[in-house]
Amino acid sequence: MTTPRPSTDLSADEARRIALRAQGLLGTPDRRAGVRGILRHLGAVQLDTISVLARSHELIPYARLGAVGRRTVEDAYWAAPTTRAHSFEYWSHAACILPVEEWPHFAFRRRAYRARPHWNHALPDGAYDRVIKQLSAEGPLTATELGGAKRTSEWWDWSGSKVAVERALMYGEVVCVRRRGWKRVYDLAERAIPGPLLHDDLDDAECLRRLVRLAGQSLGVGTRADIADYHRLKGEQVDAVIAESGLVPVTVEGWSKPAWADPAALEAPARGRHRTTLLSPFDSLIWERARTERIFGFTHRLEAYVPKPKRVYGYFAMPVLAGGRLVGRVDPAREGRTLVARQVTVDGAKAVPAVAQALVEAAGWVECTDVRVERVDAADLREPLVRELARLLA
Repeated sequence: MTTPRPSTDLSADEARRIALRAQGLLGTPDRRAGVRGILRHLGAVQLDTISVLARSHELIPYARLGAVGRRTVEDAYWAAPTTRAHSFEYWSHAACILPVEEWPHFAFRRRAYRARPHWNHALPDGAYDRVIKQLSAEGPLTATELGGAKRTSEWWDWSGSKVAVERALMYGEVVCVRRRGWKRVYDLAERAIPGPLLHDDLDDAECLRRLVRLAGQSLGVGTRADIADYHRLKGEQVDAVIAESGLVPVTVEGWSKPAWADPAALEAPARGRHRTTLLSPFDSLIWERARTERIFGFTHRLEAYVPKPKRVYGYFAMPVLAGGRLVGRVDPAREGRTLVARQVTVDGAKAVPAVAQALVEAAGWVECTDVRVERVDAADLREPLVRELARLLA
């Protein structure tokens, strides 16, 4: 019996479902694998300093697993001093938590940093060697413990020790495998990374093939630009290896550019339970704006760094995912035990129950007992939303 070939012509709806399943938002997640399983599945979880409901790296597993304990999330990511590292921080899509087994495949980026001719911060004479010697002698330390993180109160004005240790992190001589009070704890890579992984002998092509393949698996299906953006590769780097990456070319209805898919994603239709949840603006489902618009018809933009008078949806507007669609936005805040929806955008009356459900679940996760709605862009939907919230909270 001949095994049928995977289809290489996808409808827009099939591509959307494949993308959702690849991101762990369609189907039943493997709860036994927990937060670490989500990290391995996604390949990268972005970090950011903004904390509204919670920090973004906490919101990512919450969106997929539901109300997993926040302490559980932190413990899953960060290695305790006496335990083996499961992850490390490095520059991927942005500053990201990455599965520790992918350390060898970022050798191409470490080499590129070592060969970089210009840096934003000058490295003071002797600072690099002092930091390495101090870490070697004293063990894992924060930038403050290494001699100070900043010269002034300005965020960009790093001390010599901070410049040196961040340079060493980029080079791969130093690694961060845990946080302490949100501060990076630096250690020598030779001490923190498991021995079998601690090598930089993979050539650039092998590293890039792996990262392109991982990006394809995490996206399910994507264009060249989608795949490049996932780990912030250059388009020409993707072009050089995609034919040997294991991804297969496909066409997607309505997409103007060629696409590639994970062959495993084509083997069976993407079906299962949809999550109804608030998404972090830094969620990998919506990292690339053009992709989000292409797949969901949804314009996503983080407005935290936009002057307040120019904001359209709010400081930390979180897209609402329901039924495999992006059906609204919520700009949240917390006041004591109340989750405040400062601004809500709802895609029609049919989306009101989903937005209410997402708000109530998020409130329970962050130990809020009430939800208050301040503004709904469509004024006629405010009262139905308030009524539905009251019903769910009763």
